[in-house]
Amino acid sequence: MNSENLDIELNASLKEIDAVNSSYHIIAVKPDRELALFLFKKDKIDYIYNVCSLEGNPMTFPEVQTLLDGVTVGGHKIEDEQQVLNQNKSVSLLLSMLQNKEFKLDKETFCKLNKIVSIGESLKPGEFRTGQVTIGGTDYIPPKADKLDELFIQGVKKISGIENPVIRSFVFFGFGSRHQFFWDGNKRTSRLTANGVLLENGFQALNIKAKDALKFNKVMIDFYNSGSYNVLLSYLLPYYERSLYIS
Repeated sequence: MNSENLDIELNASLKEIDAVNSSYHIIAVKPDRELALFLFKKDKIDYIYNVCSLEGNPMTFPEVQTLLDGVTVGGHKIEDEQQVLNQNKSVSLLLSMLQNKEFKLDKETFCKLNKIVSIGESLKPGEFRTGQVTIGGTDYIPPKADKLDELFIQGVKKISGIENPVIRSFVFFGFGSRHQFFWDGNKRTSRLTANGVLLENGFQALNIKAKDALKFNKVMIDFYNSGSYNVLLSYLLPYYERSLYIS
């Protein structure tokens, strides 16, 4: 099967990826892999807190920090604590992949990260879903399960052709999130993989703050409904540029 055999919605998605490839310019910051990795490690707890908070996890930053220091925090569901611990392990896995030059934008890496991210939440962690899912708050219906393998192959092929690593990263985040390749943990896994692309190329990680959840969620709903990567990029690019540490 090739991209011409995919249904209309899938072809539209691939065409959207083609469109952004020539629509944006490289962010004016010099890549620095050592600095990018240092900052990601330094801000690891903040990243984990924000990721979990965006998923509705009620644990505060001090509670997340305490839990990751190895001290049990009372008053929370086991699932909330497990989500934080899973995210910590998945970030550690990504860092290990990067340090050992093992990170790749491929299905194997994507699935390895989801397997850790979604333990205890997903029907089958680390495996592409085999049934239909929906996304709350939208009318958009993700692709059927039997389309996912070919969609991923074709999509990653096009995304890998995007010269700008920042755009490549953000488009992959949108691609993975919108098409819901897994039973659960899609945004978290897609963002973590996207950050692998950024860090591997010397760019600092994207960290969406908990305080920006309302705007971020609205943008994601608009993106899910429209399928337009311009909707996503017009929010993420200035957000990312404002967050950069410039030495």
